[in-house]
Amino acid sequence: MEMSSENKRGGSTAVPYINVTPLIDVLLVLLIIFMVITPLKPTRFKALVPSEPPPSTEPIKPNPLTLVVSIESDLSLKLNLDSVGSANDTAPLSTSLTQIFKDRRANRAYEPGKENRVDLPEEERIAKAVFVKAPRSLKYVEVVKVIDAIKGAGGNPIGLQIDDLAQ
Repeated sequence: MEMSSENKRGGSTAVPYINVTPLIDVLLVLLIIFMVITPLKPTRFKALVPSEPPPSTEPIKPNPLTLVVSIESDLSLKLNLDSVGSANDTAPLSTSLTQIFKDRRANRAYEPGKENRVDLPEEERIAKAVFVKAPRSLKYVEVVKVIDAIKGAGGNPIGLQIDDLAQ
């Protein structure tokens, strides 16, 4: 007669049992701590809103490094105030922007705040931000063509200007 595997080991197999009483005790202590702390946390946050600047008679001077590409309703393009083609032919715009960025690299025209950042490569420090301004009635595809041309010329970041914030 052969012995079963249980008897060979010397007894019955042990059944695992997890004692959850200490876990419940810890849970209750945490619950009491949270119940005591909850009324003590601040319920009101103070928002600091900047005050309105004093009225000034001096006109605000635009940053000379600011580039604004305006798309007119007839699809003509203007870079700041100079005419540079149309939305259907963005090659003159790309050429103008490429030349501007090349001149800025040669003159080391850095973005404000990045003049002394030696941890960044010089190419990332050059001011290449371009804003696109277009009327709301213009089709989206026309604006995207212009944005693609700006990206192709190396403009980064590209922002969209909103004419009227009241709507």
